[in-house]
Amino acid sequence: MRLGYLECFSGISGDMLLGALVDAGVEFNVLAETTAALNVGARLEQRKVSRGGLAAVKVDVVTKEQGPGTRDEGLEKQVASEQGSQGASGYEHHTHEHEHPAHEHEHTHAPHRSLSAILSIIDSAPLNAQVKQRASRAFQLLGEAEAAIHSIPIEKVHFHEVGAVDTIVDIVCAAAGCAALRVDRWRASPLNVGSGTVKCAHGTLPVPAPATLALLGDAPLYSAGPAMERVTPTGAALLRMLEVSYGPLPAMCVASRGYGAGGRDTPGEPNLLRLLVGEADETADSAEPIAVIETVIDDANPQLLAYVSELLLEAGAWDVYRAPVQMKKGRTGVQVTVLSKPELLPALRDLLLRETTTIGLRWRLENKMALAREFVEVDTQWGKVRMKIARWPSGDVANASPEYEDCRGLSRQHAVPLKQVMQEAMRVYAETVPSPKEKGR
Repeated sequence: MRLGYLECFSGISGDMLLGALVDAGVEFNVLAETTAALNVGARLEQRKVSRGGLAAVKVDVVTKEQGPGTRDEGLEKQVASEQGSQGASGYEHHTHEHEHPAHEHEHTHAPHRSLSAILSIIDSAPLNAQVKQRASRAFQLLGEAEAAIHSIPIEKVHFHEVGAVDTIVDIVCAAAGCAALRVDRWRASPLNVGSGTVKCAHGTLPVPAPATLALLGDAPLYSAGPAMERVTPTGAALLRMLEVSYGPLPAMCVASRGYGAGGRDTPGEPNLLRLLVGEADETADSAEPIAVIETVIDDANPQLLAYVSELLLEAGAWDVYRAPVQMKKGRTGVQVTVLSKPELLPALRDLLLRETTTIGLRWRLENKMALAREFVEVDTQWGKVRMKIARWPSGDVANASPEYEDCRGLSRQHAVPLKQVMQEAMRVYAETVPSPKEKGR
């Protein structure tokens, strides 16, 4: 499985992702042609820059749409010195919102556009259907976030910050660049959202901006470094567009890497987004979190513990098991262990405290890996039996076993030993179900 991993130690914005894509191997022409296809009077420029002593790619949207004087003057001089010129006459190098210090950042791009107008621009462009669908979804998510924040219908939302040409180009080009990488799944580190305040059309607001916070949902967030906005609304929408999952770097063989630069160079803390692309270890990637709850009880009736085990399973626990333990002062006790989804932990914990005599317990989160499973039916001489089949990621069968309840029912119905029914089911399966390799012959 081809995986893209975004290391957001300095946040994420549209221009940072474009730079990381180019640096990771996406042809700049792919983005340039996408920009031209939008027909919005803009073009892209790329250049090599240094952030914290590390080389990176900076991608800028160059547009005729906005006049001079809309950006922080000191920052504009920094950008000009990096690129050596201001580009062709009549164009403006538009630096992105991520580049500004928190106290100077102004989300005041123009013109304002409705969601339907932006979607129409995307839909009419001669672009790949997947690119248009992804980009449209990003703007739909942005519109829904703004509508919810201001409690208005989505079509009454006018995009002060995200409707400008530069952000349309950012999002559509990001969709095109990500498609060019042919990544199967996207993953990201926890997000450094920054701190401070940001000036926008609705006044001075805390970082992260309300739209950014709404878009990020339950993504893991933290704040570090100088006060500035590090995750922009555009960056948050792109994470949602890519259906990113969050967590540490998984086991993978890195084939390419890219560094995308933000506008500011923050000393000692590179203002960069790092992208790693490669093949993930599918077995490791299939791991999922599991909650383990344990308590030791030495004063409960065994029948009570059997009843509580039934309640725990009915409440959604994956498994419950009991083991005898030797406690202090020679007491014999029973350790009850419950395995479940992490989100069920509070309910199962309360159930244990309410239904047993324990006055304390412990829990932890671990990783669980399970092979893919499926069921097939086989016809024995006594009736049908379901076979549980476990497969390796390659598709080969790792294990096959008859379902106990099916075999038990046939054993009772026909007065046949249970072991005989189970053996017959295995024999029929082996004779009638070919392996994946045999199917391909």
